[in-house]
Amino acid sequence: MTDAPRVLLDTTVSTTDEMGALGARLAAVLRAGDLVVLTGPLGAGKTTLTRGLGAALGARGQVSSPTFVLARTHPTSAGPDLVHVDAYRLSDPVELDDLDLDWDAAIVVVEWGRGFVDGISDAVLDVEIVRATGADASTDGLDPDDVPDEPRRVVVTATGARWADTAL
Repeated sequence: MTDAPRVLLDTTVSTTDEMGALGARLAAVLRAGDLVVLTGPLGAGKTTLTRGLGAALGARGQVSSPTFVLARTHPTSAGPDLVHVDAYRLSDPVELDDLDLDWDAAIVVVEWGRGFVDGISDAVLDVEIVRATGADASTDGLDPDDVPDEPRRVVVTATGARWADTAL
């Protein structure tokens, strides 16, 4: 078995509803101890994807961007908790460790997590979301959750033996 990164999915998502549905699709393969890293510019759909994932898991509470609180734990109706983390305001990976997250018992989703979660797990799902226009929502003066529908390319790459037999 190789631990080399493997692309599980490379697709275009055209609407926020489709992004939420992709989150639900990911939820179907996730289990306790799984780490998902979301990468993309402001307004790409990271929180929308996490919202769909949370809905499919039966997460309690509103799944919204944890930018200012850094992390939110959402108990689920059955199964592991969903921990939603935003590393955008962190300056060092040590700060992520200071959050004292339960990496082994929860499904942990980290927005802006590249470079911050290295070494936490040997098995990572990396989800990169690129807005087709290349625009950054911050230049539009819009809240990232209010960005209008537009196509996004989503690439899900798996690293680690945990994902060797997984298909999306």
